[in-house]
Amino acid sequence: MTTPSPIPDHPLDLVLTRQIAATPHALFRCWTEPELIRQWFVPKPWSVARAEVDLRPGGQSLIVMQDPDGNEMPNPGVYLEVVPDRRLVFTDAYTAGWVPSERPFMTGIITFEPDGEHTRYTARVRHWTAEAKAEHQKMGFETGWGICADQLAALAKTL
Repeated sequence: MTTPSPIPDHPLDLVLTRQIAATPHALFRCWTEPELIRQWFVPKPWSVARAEVDLRPGGQSLIVMQDPDGNEMPNPGVYLEVVPDRRLVFTDAYTAGWVPSERPFMTGIITFEPDGEHTRYTARVRHWTAEAKAEHQKMGFETGWGICADQLAALAKTL
């Protein structure tokens, strides 16, 4: 399997890194299988009402988050790079068929690096503007993505 080239740091990045006691394959499955995505992708008491995955470069991604009151927030996007068990790159700048989105916000770069019996999991979120980065920080990036990483780790251990 080819190891993807490293992703350089960028000033518009927000980054979360964890050592997780699970294989890269288990973590990759959690990120790419709709039934698994629904179990960990948002901090509880939020939920994922629907997840759709067309796992290929140019394939559509749709995750519909739901708040505790039942309000839904669709998050459509496309995959830019898929390296099984190593990296996923996706963006909300486009929707299916490379149709530009109304308001591009970010590109997600998720890496799974083997580290003994663990995986070094890195979620890098690269924003289009400094304002978008600040907005994501204000929304609680560190706390929210941290809770989700804990939920991801717990689920991956069961696979």
